[in-house]
Amino acid sequence: MKKLRTIEIERLSVEQFKEAEKLPLVVVLDDVRSMYNVGSVFRTGDAFRIEAVYLCGITSTPPHTEIHKTALGAEDSVRWKYFKNTLEAIDELKKEGYDIYSIEQAHGSTKLQTFEPLHGKKYAVVLGNEVKGVHQEVVDASDGCLEIPQFGTKHSMNVSVTAGIIIWHFAKQLLF
Repeated sequence: MKKLRTIEIERLSVEQFKEAEKLPLVVVLDDVRSMYNVGSVFRTGDAFRIEAVYLCGITSTPPHTEIHKTALGAEDSVRWKYFKNTLEAIDELKKEGYDIYSIEQAHGSTKLQTFEPLHGKKYAVVLGNEVKGVHQEVVDASDGCLEIPQFGTKHSMNVSVTAGIIIWHFAKQLLF
């Protein structure tokens, strides 16, 4: 097997990306402090053509060199919007008919492997702060919580890794 060269990989232009059909998923970042995590979410969001990234609270917004370092330009292709408060983002998404899921370990959470997103529905997932997770009031405003099972000694994963797992789960159910 020989690796593909960059020119052999068919990629959309930013303009084509913006016009393309999207995975019906918005990723909401609730007080994510690391701009590298923010950039990584943009890059993974671009890879699977998510609808948007909503940046809330202390989460930084483009343009910024630290976001760009991991986004590699995906901050230009993926639509984004800033909200001073995550609950404002949740309210807007609910009015637009999205089902909202916080990615959090919580009583009654749904294990990711058992969650099957349905075609024809729109979803938003909320990822929280690197230390404190998703704010409780945001969990309370969500339609439910999704939890990624973990089997080691740690009880959390990096925000960008979690985003990748969650976005892939939605993509494999809704794009293929």
